[in-house]
Amino acid sequence: MSKMNKWFLTSGLFGLLLALSGCVSTNADGTPKETGVIYRFLVKPLGSMITMLVENFNWSYGWAIIAVTIIVRVIILPLGINQSRKTMIQSEKMQFLKPQVDIAQANLKKATTREEQMQAQADMQKIYSENNVSMFGGIGCLPLLIQMPIFSALYFTARYTQGIQNSEFFGFSLGEPSIIFVAIAGISYLVQGYISTIGIPEEQKKTMKTMLIVSPLMIVFMSLSAPAGVTLYWVVGGVFSCIQTFITNVIMKPRIKAQVEAEMKANPPKTVVTPRKDVTPEKTAPTNAKKLNNGKQNGSGRNAGKQQRK
Repeated sequence: MSKMNKWFLTSGLFGLLLALSGCVSTNADGTPKETGVIYRFLVKPLGSMITMLVENFNWSYGWAIIAVTIIVRVIILPLGINQSRKTMIQSEKMQFLKPQVDIAQANLKKATTREEQMQAQADMQKIYSENNVSMFGGIGCLPLLIQMPIFSALYFTARYTQGIQNSEFFGFSLGEPSIIFVAIAGISYLVQGYISTIGIPEEQKKTMKTMLIVSPLMIVFMSLSAPAGVTLYWVVGGVFSCIQTFITNVIMKPRIKAQVEAEMKANPPKTVVTPRKDVTPEKTAPTNAKKLNNGKQNGSGRNAGKQQRK
């Protein structure tokens, strides 16, 4: 497949999945439009599954929401773990390339001409390409885009499925907001953020602090005015995210780190760039000999002046 075909395929998938990730269109009375793509192919089937669990197994709608959320998350779990694994492998490899990356960045700062800047940038790209490492650290958008329509479908399934609005779960009405569920959802995502920092250098933790706070706050703000049935989806999703993050950061990451270290010892990274020498001429202080000669010349000049005056 040519690069152009790959570009068209990737951009087409990106546009399609982004469109599918949009919100469900609603009518004037707040009910969803049944002609929408997400509603017909994702929300309606998931809603039918919730209703089937309630009717056939005599479950409450709360347990049905939990079951459907877990089933969907288990199905897409391998995708998330595989993406996390790729990201961790690339991140560990980039630690071994950091000395060369620092040199390339230093060369870029020292560059005084456009040609030198372009050469430093080319060296930066060459470091990654020669060592088979992605400049983006293995972070891919496609797996995230695949998950977004599914998460949207779960959200709107919990919001629009008939029967949920009038049911209760552990004494909480699923059709009205619940501050208890909101607090549990926020705490679960806060714990998930903490687990994601395990085994990460302190420098990276500092850059992640903002995101660790923003993510739970977003969940809390979205859940404050949402029915408890929707918030219950966020609660289950947060707990499941904690489990997934524990698998990747606590169980998988030490093994991946040891694997990458062994690989790098067997095949050390290729040296691509070297520090650029500073060719700017330095101003040297006059030597003692020059100072001595200048002093003698000045002294002889003063003596000659005295003789002339005499």
